Amino acid sequence: MGRGKIEIKRIQNTTTRQVTFSKRRAGLVKKTHELSVLCDAQIGLIIFSTTGKMFQYCTEPFRMEQIIERYQRATGARISEHDTREDLFSEMAMLRQETLRLELGIQRYIGEGMNSLQYEELSKIEQELENSITKVRNRKERIMEEENGNLSHWEHRAVLEFEKAAKPVEQQMMEFHPYLQLAQPNIQDSLRDHHHPQPW
Repeated sequence: MGRGKIEIKRIQNTTTRQVTFSKRRAGLVKKTHELSVLCDAQIGLIIFSTTGKMFQYCTEPFRMEQIIERYQRATGARISEHDTREDLFSEMAMLRQETLRLELGIQRYIGEGMNSLQYEELSKIEQELENSITKVRNRKERIMEEENGNLSHWEHRAVLEFEKAAKPVEQQMMEFHPYLQLAQPNIQDSLRDHHHPQPW
């Protein structure tokens, strides 16, 4: 009994889709290699996964560049070589502007480079500094409250430990107190005999 026909559509489950991609990619590369060997065909296979990872197969002893050049000659199509130098220069210029802006901002916050600023700009910087100072003060107050809370906690714990240590001593004194009461008459008799010795 043969297997049922599988409907060809995108697999929704990510894990199942990745497993299927891995298995079918391996099968496709195997079939490509078999076709190349059996039929002496020159084949170049390029695969990109959904994560952007590239897989390729090229008939030996050729290189992928040679197969691409042959494809271009056969079709008349040219793969444009994008010059990245222009993009690099543009990105460097943007970074310079951003660095300059940050440096000017730092200078203004420490009170330097303000001669060219207008009243509105100075007012804006003043407001930003006041907001920053408020945040710093609030943070300091929270830290002090936390430290005071921790100190009170340790003080309370120390008192409990002291009371716990002192309690056995009080219990021992209470247990020993009746013996002191019983021994008190004997002590008084000894003192009386000492002051009034009996005749021989």
